[in-house]
Amino acid sequence: MKKFLNYFLILTLVPVLVLSSCKKDEEDTPEEAKGTFVDLKDYMVVNDLDLPTLLDGWVIDPKMIADGGIVDVDYTIPGYHVFDIRGAADFNAGHIKGSINVALADVVSTAANYTDKPILVVCYTGQTAGRAVMALRLSGYSNAKVMKFGFSYWTADTYVVGGDTKSFDKWTSNVGDPAVGHQNWSTDASASLPVNNYPDWESNSTDGATILAERVTEMLAMDWSISSATILADAPSYNIYNFWSEADYLALGHFAGAYQIMPISIDGDVIKAFPTSDEFEVYCYTGQTSSYTTAWLQVLGYNAKSISFGVNGLQHTALDNAGKPAWHQAKGYEYEVTAK
Repeated sequence: MKKFLNYFLILTLVPVLVLSSCKKDEEDTPEEAKGTFVDLKDYMVVNDLDLPTLLDGWVIDPKMIADGGIVDVDYTIPGYHVFDIRGAADFNAGHIKGSINVALADVVSTAANYTDKPILVVCYTGQTAGRAVMALRLSGYSNAKVMKFGFSYWTADTYVVGGDTKSFDKWTSNVGDPAVGHQNWSTDASASLPVNNYPDWESNSTDGATILAERVTEMLAMDWSISSATILADAPSYNIYNFWSEADYLALGHFAGAYQIMPISIDGDVIKAFPTSDEFEVYCYTGQTSSYTTAWLQVLGYNAKSISFGVNGLQHTALDNAGKPAWHQAKGYEYEVTAK
């Protein structure tokens, strides 16, 4: 009987000891460190990846070489590897000679095979290309550029895809003056910028380069644009940021309630003007700079969207008269078609 009691006590105590040991191990194991916005911010500052630096020479007009541009007499662009990120059907219908069709999500991985010349990214309008070039510049391809106004600037020819007739020019139908006299268009001074905290997110890595690569990949998959008509219809309901100088903000007008915020820098308090989690919208003259800027903000963890076609879709005539970036017409260059 005594022997039985001894066994019973041992069997009872073993689970208690095991559980106590496990609990102690758990308490003694330090929690794994997580990367945060501050880790990414510090890395980007040290590596000169602040927005003002990234905005230096990021877009280029496809002028002829004879006029000081980049396009040769045979309508190639010999100084660049041209990545065309339009859909395959549209690319096959017409593209710049020598360009390659690359999906937006693959621009960084594809770039690794094209390092002997800088990369020029072409999309339909020059807006989606801004996201691709931001991804490339943040990934070490500091000379990557957007082709101004996209393939719309190259030619306005029409083509047929799936029985539908389309135009390569996606710009002309998206410019106009609907903001003229609209109740949601204002010339009032900007309110003081709000002050918020940094975005609250975590990475499993504390290494700045690793965090940046992760966030660039996430950015390329994110929703990023909203139409100017949607915003104009109900501007006071949105968090809108005008990426212009104060002089243009006042003289040309802006969405009612929009903040004027230029320049934007990661290294200072201006970045705290953006909401930490709520969606907000950024716009510029053409939607090209705002798409580029929005991509940078999304990498940092902000819920930002670019207003498509910028003020060209709202006050095109006023922009043009003021000598600001404004759409006119396609250049009428030659292109090649993928043989079927």
